[in-house]
Amino acid sequence: MRTLYFDCFSGISGDMVIGALIDAGGDPVHLETELKKLNMENEYELTFNKVVKNGITSTKFDVLLTSDAHDDGHSHNHGHSHDHEHNHNHGHSHDHDHGHDHGHNHSHEHSHDHGHGHNHSHEHSHDHGHHHHNHNHDHRSYKKIVELIQSAGYSNRVEGNALSIFKKIGQAEGKIHGVALEDVHFHEVGAVDSIIDIVGAAILLEQLQIDRIKSSAVPVGSGKIHIDHGIYPVPAPATLEILLGVPIAESQVKGELATPTGAAIVAVLAEAFCTLPAMKVQSIGYGAGTKTFPKHPNVLRVIIGEE
Repeated sequence: MRTLYFDCFSGISGDMVIGALIDAGGDPVHLETELKKLNMENEYELTFNKVVKNGITSTKFDVLLTSDAHDDGHSHNHGHSHDHEHNHNHGHSHDHDHGHDHGHNHSHEHSHDHGHGHNHSHEHSHDHGHHHHNHNHDHRSYKKIVELIQSAGYSNRVEGNALSIFKKIGQAEGKIHGVALEDVHFHEVGAVDSIIDIVGAAILLEQLQIDRIKSSAVPVGSGKIHIDHGIYPVPAPATLEILLGVPIAESQVKGELATPTGAAIVAVLAEAFCTLPAMKVQSIGYGAGTKTFPKHPNVLRVIIGEE
């Protein structure tokens, strides 16, 4: 049985998952080719770079949005240094770019006119090495995302996994905000970069011929974050809702270590949460976050082997 183990010692986000799967032997050319089936390639560019995090060479994956991804016609190639793509604001209209330091190590400064009359130049310090904070204001609905994935012609496995992960996030957002699943609009996680992360993870897991997924407990970080609705504790409400039933690990790191997308990937796909299972290890991959921590490498490790 070919097993993949998510070793989430520094948390998990969608882009860290992609980086780790590529690092473990996933094919980036295959990934890009398959993602074109979504007919969104004019909205983004993908980058894969080798970086060293506290002595560990890892793969940093980024989604760079192009101007076609935005109604306002402005190019927002953020570089997405969103350590975890902290999209806790997906189900609602969080323009968390009002000069708030969201405690998330967003390390990119951009000024864009949302068409809302706010020309906010802000620097997010989004705390966790996971790139994409998507300021896409196309606000794709849950229904539209389902249609997008279903019309792409993926295998049953890829389509099923991607839809299940989005449903997990949509249900959490709907519960938090008191709206039905079909009425949820993904202001953040539904944007281009998160669609890429979720569908991309499903594509790579199939390409790597993974039969079973297991995971460590998930550290979520600590402290507080500042978003449009005010000051919230870590984990953000949607992330915590997604992790209902999943073992959470204690962490002294200030900031968010798990994002809704990363949390949903592991919550939906892992059949067990445990220590590293007995296996013959065949490949190892490290997916980098953006932020650098003083005492440990900010990476997600995946271990693939025969159980």
